[in-house]
Amino acid sequence: MTIQMTIDIGQLALITFLKVAGPMLAAGMIVGITVSLFQSMTQIQEITLTFIPKIIAVLLTTVLFLPWIVSTLTQFTHEMLLVIPGAIKM
Repeated sequence: MTIQMTIDIGQLALITFLKVAGPMLAAGMIVGITVSLFQSMTQIQEITLTFIPKIIAVLLTTVLFLPWIVSTLTQFTHEMLLVIPGAIKM
């Protein structure tokens, strides 16, 4: 396995990770900002108020994007299994 192959695999892994985690992170961030704005406008400073909406948003986003996540991870795994024979020979 060459250094360039290692770099390419690492880049592909990071891009796949960002693709898979992105929707959940974005949903949590959007809900967190919305709740923070609501808290600052109403002056309700309850700490636990931010956790429940974020958990629900991330859970719903995960359920909604699950088929796409599985497809993306399956494609990544397939690409890695195709790379393994070439990496072993070198």
